[in-house]
Amino acid sequence: MGDTFIRHIALLGFEKRFVPSQHYVYMFLVKWQDLSEKVVYRRFTEIYEFHKTLKEMFPIEAGDINPENRIIPHLPAPRWFDGQRVAESRQGTLTEYYNALMGLPVKISRCPQLLDFFKVRPDDLKLPTDSQVKKPETYLVPKDGKSNVADITGPIILQTYRAIADYEKSSGSEMALAMGDVVDVVEKSESGWWFCQMKTKRGWVPASYLEPLDSPDEAEDPEPNYAGEPYVTVRAYAAVMDDEVSLQEGETIEVIHKLLDGWWVIRKEDVTGYFPSMYLQKAGQDITQAQCQIKKRGAPPRRSSIRNAHSIHQRSRKRLSQDAYRRNSVRYLQQRRRQARLGPQNAGSPRSECPTEPGGGAGPGVEEQPQTERPKPQPAVPPRPSADLILHRCSESTKRKLASAV
Repeated sequence: MGDTFIRHIALLGFEKRFVPSQHYVYMFLVKWQDLSEKVVYRRFTEIYEFHKTLKEMFPIEAGDINPENRIIPHLPAPRWFDGQRVAESRQGTLTEYYNALMGLPVKISRCPQLLDFFKVRPDDLKLPTDSQVKKPETYLVPKDGKSNVADITGPIILQTYRAIADYEKSSGSEMALAMGDVVDVVEKSESGWWFCQMKTKRGWVPASYLEPLDSPDEAEDPEPNYAGEPYVTVRAYAAVMDDEVSLQEGETIEVIHKLLDGWWVIRKEDVTGYFPSMYLQKAGQDITQAQCQIKKRGAPPRRSSIRNAHSIHQRSRKRLSQDAYRRNSVRYLQQRRRQARLGPQNAGSPRSECPTEPGGGAGPGVEEQPQTERPKPQPAVPPRPSADLILHRCSESTKRKLASAV
């Protein structure tokens, strides 16, 4: 077998998605040397970061030493408002960019970074259509090269946040903040790093340093899932705070609460605590993508470690304590063991399916008093109606049949 390389990259269009917030991804048809064709989805922020990495790897070809030697094509930085109109206008730019990229010398067009960037990821195979209330909207590149003006809307209004403390960036892809800075959030990542824009600056910022201008963003956090979701650790982590969990690489755990600041509440047997989501990968998926993300940026700082008395987070709804997580989780485990003892006939009861009663009852972290099992009342069996009553109530057809039978 020869070396792996890409024969051609074609832009198919873009897709408008709504989870975790409204954003756009571009669809590429990647044709490999073995004649296989794969469709991958990439955000423009990812493409732009790849472009900057390529320029750092090949400074001569990027024109950093002598502008006359530049052969790597130009790519504009992300715009202030990345709305649908901008996403549509970028299609021509991206088509020209990758056509030019494929025509460069082999050391660039077949470099490992380019091949890794276009390899199929688990997210490319599992599209977010089944689990979303609002399905993605797909816009394909018109065959005649002309766009339909009726399909174009105005730019989206990005969410605006304020910095609650000073933040010094630790890499070139991040953005420094001063307390009180107002930024627009372009992309929210589950890792706890958000891509933000402020005037002419752009970069990744820890979500723990940001708060919305009008209301606490804790309301955006999903509710805990005490049943747990299986994940695997892709990197070891030693706990720094008392409510964190130390784990080795390759351990299987359950995620019970995914918080937006990138620190998730996980459960290992009967132990619960915070763990950086960047060091986790969903069970059964390839860990390569998660490990590449770790190399770019480490775990973001925790929100509880940032002290600011004027922050709106101090007035927000009270977060669940680790004791509350533990009590609910243990109760769920106890109910699961009790289900196994009672057998499958009781598996459908609503009380055995969830640790807390929705719409009332005990809230998170509040133990309910055990209740004694009461025997279910048996329904009363009505007496059999008399023959005269049956004849009186039956249809004329039935009466005729009964008369002929006699």
